[in-house]
Amino acid sequence: MQISRMAPELATPRLVARTAGLLTAMGGLAAVALLLGTPGGLGEVPAWVVVLGPTTSLVGLAVMRWGSRVRLGWFQALLAVGSVGIGVFAYQAPTADGLVAVLALSAFSSMAAFLFFPLLWALGFLGQVLVTVAVVVHLRDDVSTGPAVVICVLVLGSAGAMGVLARRAATAGEDALTGLANRRGFDEALDSAVHAAVRTGEPLSAALFDLDHFKAVNDARGHAAGDEMLREVAASWGRLLPARALLARHGGDEFSLLLPGHDGGRALAVAETLRAALPHIATSVGVAQLALGDAPSDLMRRADAALYRVKSFGRGRSELDAGAHSPLARDLAAALSAGRSGGLGVHLQPVVTPADGGVVGVEALVRWTHAERGVVPPAEFVPVAEQEGLVGALGAFVWSAACEDARTLAEATGRPLFLSINVSGMELDDPGFPDRVLATLATTGWPAERTVVEVTESLVEAESARSVQALHVLREHGLRVAIDDFGTGYSALARLDTLPTDFLKLDNSFVAAITTSTRRARLLRSVMALADALDLVLIAEGVETPEQAQVLAGLGCPLAQGYLYSRPLPVAELVAQLSAVTQPAG
Repeated sequence: MQISRMAPELATPRLVARTAGLLTAMGGLAAVALLLGTPGGLGEVPAWVVVLGPTTSLVGLAVMRWGSRVRLGWFQALLAVGSVGIGVFAYQAPTADGLVAVLALSAFSSMAAFLFFPLLWALGFLGQVLVTVAVVVHLRDDVSTGPAVVICVLVLGSAGAMGVLARRAATAGEDALTGLANRRGFDEALDSAVHAAVRTGEPLSAALFDLDHFKAVNDARGHAAGDEMLREVAASWGRLLPARALLARHGGDEFSLLLPGHDGGRALAVAETLRAALPHIATSVGVAQLALGDAPSDLMRRADAALYRVKSFGRGRSELDAGAHSPLARDLAAALSAGRSGGLGVHLQPVVTPADGGVVGVEALVRWTHAERGVVPPAEFVPVAEQEGLVGALGAFVWSAACEDARTLAEATGRPLFLSINVSGMELDDPGFPDRVLATLATTGWPAERTVVEVTESLVEAESARSVQALHVLREHGLRVAIDDFGTGYSALARLDTLPTDFLKLDNSFVAAITTSTRRARLLRSVMALADALDLVLIAEGVETPEQAQVLAGLGCPLAQGYLYSRPLPVAELVAQLSAVTQPAG
């Protein structure tokens, strides 16, 4: 749906109710003032006219208080009836001056029509007002043509000016390239839709669309071709939208869809219909349904989380958010609020040099001990954090706790260790993430040059522009970057020379076979040569046997970690373990 087909964006139920109610109430007060100033007193005025003014004011106050609960069509009817009422009241005015004053109130109703309602309806209403003025003046023989013309000019001028302003306000929420709503227009429509859904109980869903590999189109064929693709998408999808749906372009190749009256399943079907309409344009979609207690930002956050999962695991499909506010999510949110006292913490696993087993760094791994369930595996609660919008808070806790524990470990052992911390794609995609990391380092006193940010190979494959930019910013401030689980994907190898990378962490499934497969050992040697050529440091993960460590040492692998050297441990236990190693016997 395009903005031009809709009422002006100012036409929210609350604003319409307050404005229409205020105009109605003021019109009633003006009528009362006119009656009180009538020569000869109220006895010269019909009784029903005397009652009309106060009644109109009371109606206006009621509209201000409760009018937001009704549909906009009710206000259109109110204006239409009010216009006729103004004409009747003007005709009954005891004096010609009173008639002119009452008819002048038509200017306010005409302004409201152009401010809140579609242009064609507003033009029709303006015609009704002008006809009413003409009929009343014609029926009364005590009003000359001059005042009548002045009234018509006043109505036309005020209505026209308001119409221009309202349409200009409406285009402020319109995307110039596609004619769809822009981010501002969508956000305002989203707020209104959420309020309506909460009030009526009807379902509401939203979807976020991302055109896969759109950047490649701009790079290969130019921005004009990219713009034409965006217009094609907008035109094609716009013809297929259900009633009341709103399609918007957020910017770049991102589109959003608001679907009042649709639950998650129906919204997913709509998303698939739109994707299928353009088979030559690959699209990834995340869909979410408004849940009880959701704010507008919660709905869009969950749709964005679903879209992120689609992009991380292959693109080119639609996914429905699994649902919000699970019991585990509520418990995790409470634990994050409590911090370490809520059962959350980090364990540190040493990173060593295989040749001598010397500890040179640690990797921080989040742990959670639930008050009732006991230990909850990260594989269970980390996805919940991503789905429920808690990943930012979880990441903030991990960074703070890991930096504090690493400083404790370094001070207790006297070792210049580096600290490695895993980061999710959703964290990296947050524009404020680099600033929060740098602020945490400053607060905890942990040096940036001894900090490594770990990202997964699947995240590298997605290669979000914001994520890559965040890595560049962090490296500019002294942090280093590691690609985790290297060797499990297919696309990262071609990008190692362009991505901001310092370490390669070889996946444990690769290390597990180096003692049983000579080919795997030769492949490891080749990977090490590749890393050396690119000035990257290789870290072998999952070392569990002395034989594996011996092979790695023989090949000259610079760094390794695994249960052979140490399991992940709380900082106090790791301090005791490393202190025991360095203390002399006897």
